[in-house]
Amino acid sequence: MTARVTQTPVGQMANFTYILADVNSHEAALIDPSWELEKIFAIMKKNAWEVRYIINTHTHFDHVLGNEQAANLTGAKIIQHENSTQFKDVVVKHGQVVSIGDIMLKIIHTPGHSKDSMCIVVNDESVFTGDTLFVGSCGRTDLPGSDASEMYDSLFEKIAKLDKSLIVYPGHDYGSTQTTTIGRELEYNHVLRPRSRAEFLRFMASADD
Repeated sequence: MTARVTQTPVGQMANFTYILADVNSHEAALIDPSWELEKIFAIMKKNAWEVRYIINTHTHFDHVLGNEQAANLTGAKIIQHENSTQFKDVVVKHGQVVSIGDIMLKIIHTPGHSKDSMCIVVNDESVFTGDTLFVGSCGRTDLPGSDASEMYDSLFEKIAKLDKSLIVYPGHDYGSTQTTTIGRELEYNHVLRPRSRAEFLRFMASADD
């Protein structure tokens, strides 16, 4: 197993910033860099990892705040979904695969919380879910660019069909644990309880009130 994930709580909004590193090549990606970048760079330096990419699960400010500083310090390219309206060096779309050393990252477009939200499946072992899926809940759908109907499709047509063994790394520390699995969320997450689209829309409307 060449992929190593470092999960770091940052800021005052319970965000996670992640380092995904190939321990053989020492290439790495920063996922959702925002606050407290000094913590992240200390870890990078200690392990002699070199940042190749900065990847944003979506472009809300609390997930991209550190992009410019991180890119300037490392020379890394910024990767975002094609629906993002913010600056990016590399555009990706649903189903595309990006590599970091021997690590394969598959892009899953999961709009709902935002138009450019995406999840990242890593070597069929884990998945970064950003603000699409949390431990025990999902992202808000009452923000500009949000859409509960799109969230329904993302959760039930994409996320729920992923391998149950995948470790879930969410964008925020909002749950009872900092990580989970797809199987655990399918069993215990009330948002993923089987519902019709109309039932889900009513559920999300009441949850967002």
